[in-house]
Amino acid sequence: MLNIEIRHEQLDDIQSIHDVTVAAFLDAPHTDHREQYIARELRKSNALTLSIVAENEGEIVGHVAVPHVVISDGSDNWYGLGPISVLPKCQGKGVGKKLITTALEALKIIGAQGCVVLGDPNYYHRFGFSSKEGLILPDVPAEYFQALVIHGDLPVGKVSYHGAFLAKD
Repeated sequence: MLNIEIRHEQLDDIQSIHDVTVAAFLDAPHTDHREQYIARELRKSNALTLSIVAENEGEIVGHVAVPHVVISDGSDNWYGLGPISVLPKCQGKGVGKKLITTALEALKIIGAQGCVVLGDPNYYHRFGFSSKEGLILPDVPAEYFQALVIHGDLPVGKVSYHGAFLAKD
């Protein structure tokens, strides 16, 4: 049984976050295995609004990064959820759920208007995410790009992630 503590990233967590991210995506389908570089570059660029870890008995077993995103209609205070990483041995045990719910609660506290995520709609639907007509991520099938409005209205436009999402080793 896991005894998960959720907390904000600390400086000495960086290598563990890298290792968790590599392991989490090692055998994952639909990835180009750059998630660890994205997290690194977001951190280096000071572009992480939130960086939250899941710890089990002193071991980092999960991480979620939450950077700001830009929407072409000028809407402000929108964020992207991810990359989200959980060690394979801890997947399916509620770690990802705790990371996501903590991140969404933190976004509410800071006054976020909303959050977007690129991922499996069957998974993210349980958190209130769904595809929204008019809000797009170019070159991505609409059903996999989802949004959650926290406050206000749904923006209409193209979403752009931070340049770190193009990061390579």
